[in-house]
Amino acid sequence: MKVVEPQTPTDIIKRPSPNWNERPGLGSDEHPLIDTIILHYTGMPTGVEALERLCSVDSKVSAHYLVEENGGIFEMVDPEKRAWHAGVSSWQGRENMNDTSIGIEVVNPGHDHGYRSFPERQIARLIELLGHLKARFDIPAHRFMGHSDVAPGRKQDPGELFPWARLADHRFGIWARKYTNDATIIAKKGMVGPDVARLNKSLATIGYTILPDDRFSQETFDALTAFQRHWRPEKIDGQLDRNTQAIVSDIADKMSLGKID
Repeated sequence: MKVVEPQTPTDIIKRPSPNWNERPGLGSDEHPLIDTIILHYTGMPTGVEALERLCSVDSKVSAHYLVEENGGIFEMVDPEKRAWHAGVSSWQGRENMNDTSIGIEVVNPGHDHGYRSFPERQIARLIELLGHLKARFDIPAHRFMGHSDVAPGRKQDPGELFPWARLADHRFGIWARKYTNDATIIAKKGMVGPDVARLNKSLATIGYTILPDDRFSQETFDALTAFQRHWRPEKIDGQLDRNTQAIVSDIADKMSLGKID
């Protein structure tokens, strides 16, 4: 792990959660060092309720940090430790993403309680925190993910209103630059064929756990919906149109060509 002396964000409030354990095999070949950040929304009516739940021994869930809508930052678990935020998860062939990731909860009521845009102050402070963590743990640009990416079909946070493109401008994630403006549907659930085979291969290259066959399965639908929520938020329908195909191809190329930083 590359350790530097980054500028720590100011005014981080310590609010310890009991819901953590040691990272298994940290630094071994089986479990590499911390190299991923997973972003969530809290999905509760208020940040106060979310913070209470994440710090409750009864909830059995936690995260390393919580970023309030007003920009306040709480540290609940030391990032060297294993917080319980991702649950059943996988990415790029690795399961149990809690083992090697840092989880950040961004306060937002989510789809069940009045999903809304993320305030400017909140995102500015999140960017500050991400810069600190990226420098401290040498986290590559392509490993800033959403909860919905590592748990498609089960989670949808931080959602389509989250400003992924803005984060990518700061190298906290990657972004696609190819668009066709062609919404012609070329593949959807239940179909088989070469277009689906290429889609499944690309989704697997990006990181989704999916069989590289020619069937547009439920797993394909879930992975593509998660992909759209992250990289094509204007249209989230789990169908492959030509515009989504171009974006999938671009992101897959970026992931495969040296896993850029």
